[in-house]
Amino acid sequence: MNLPKEISCLHYISQGKDREEHLANITRVLKAGANWIQLRIKEMPQKEILKTAILARELCAKYKAKLIVNDHVKVAKTCNADGVHLGQEDTDVLEARKILGKDKIIGGTANTLQHCLEHLENGVDYIGLGPLRFTSTKKELSPVLGFSGYQELIEKYSQQENTVPIIAIGGIKVNDIEELRKIGLSGVAISSLLTHSKDPKNEIQQILDRFAVRV
Repeated sequence: MNLPKEISCLHYISQGKDREEHLANITRVLKAGANWIQLRIKEMPQKEILKTAILARELCAKYKAKLIVNDHVKVAKTCNADGVHLGQEDTDVLEARKILGKDKIIGGTANTLQHCLEHLENGVDYIGLGPLRFTSTKKELSPVLGFSGYQELIEKYSQQENTVPIIAIGGIKVNDIEELRKIGLSGVAISSLLTHSKDPKNEIQQILDRFAVRV
């Protein structure tokens, strides 16, 4: 069994049309106080993703932040990222664990209680559950949960003997954080809100304040 790992309450999911834009956005949120970066690149050659991941790893090391690579397990291993986040159609969690080893962080996407239970059985370190509402960040969006969907699912999930942190994802705004925290979510994963923010430091601190974390 894997020992519990420290999971941040705020995950920034990178955006950008190319390597330079991804890295610029990552740098901006790191300077603003983010400590967890998920590098999410879907439409680039694997070699370009690896180059971007290596540079992102250097940035995260500079700011003492964790780097999680979305989907690409071998890229995560090669660049020595802190872990990988796997979507529902990505590499199997057990296979990823064999490749990365017990010390790396593995997160998994979920949309239902069954997804969450499967992730628990397979040994993920955290679950990204959503979406809360419609988001244009993902092309193939799972059914929207809404606050009531989260409430119902978390109530059932919390009855399990062993649980891992659940991170809310999908169209989240700062004003949603308090309600999500009350429901029982351990954190939030955010992309567009921080990417397009005029004051990311303020946005980040507001989120961390609601989870009682100071930077």
